[in-house]
Amino acid sequence: MTTEPTVKVETIVEAHGVTREYVSGGGVVHALRGIDLVIEPSEFVALRGRSGSGKTTLLNILTGLDNPTKGEVFVLGQALAKLNESERARLRRESIGIMFQNAHLFPTLTAQENVEVPLRLARVTSEQRTRLSREALERVGLLKRAHHRGLELSGGEQQRVALARALVHKPRFLVADEPTGNLDSLTGKEITKLLRAISHQYSIGLLIATHDPLLVESADRVLNIHDGTIAESEAVIATKSGQEDGE
Repeated sequence: MTTEPTVKVETIVEAHGVTREYVSGGGVVHALRGIDLVIEPSEFVALRGRSGSGKTTLLNILTGLDNPTKGEVFVLGQALAKLNESERARLRRESIGIMFQNAHLFPTLTAQENVEVPLRLARVTSEQRTRLSREALERVGLLKRAHHRGLELSGGEQQRVALARALVHKPRFLVADEPTGNLDSLTGKEITKLLRAISHQYSIGLLIATHDPLLVESADRVLNIHDGTIAESEAVIATKSGQEDGE
């Protein structure tokens, strides 16, 4: 008889023995191989590895967008395997924020209207949408640009709007996939500082897949993923030393 892992309710994310396999060309591709992972509140974790190492697959599984072949994932104490698609969507809508390398703004909408999009999908009232979207823009220092359209914003400002949109529903878990990949070094540094400050200030568990050394150096902890496994050198000391892994 097997026993389920003990999960602390306050823990943001726990993954136990997560494996993901795909059938391709008559063979089996092992995207993830027995991943174990814990992310606590206010913890900023950087995930780095070469293309094809399993980073995106892991992010998709931890946010309930994909299912592991084996293993278990818990988000805020909830076992994802026990949730149906509707319940997972609700968990993402209420407790998970997601950012990408591209801001994916609607160019003809204002910054505030772009931030309001997930609230509209959640059928939040107009009054609440206005209040929450302006609060989120203020968090990222962009309230003064609330009524500027996406086309009128710089790349850094667009990414700040994308961050505000990811934060507008006040998530506990924020996942970002190369959020500074399209930014110059100075703007990337500003976004990095902002991500770290918000994670610590609002007790958000932050997981970022990145090749950016600035993000890696700013993380509380670094996970090196290679061929679907997390390397033993997952402590932040692996990055503080300034070593690169050939990404």
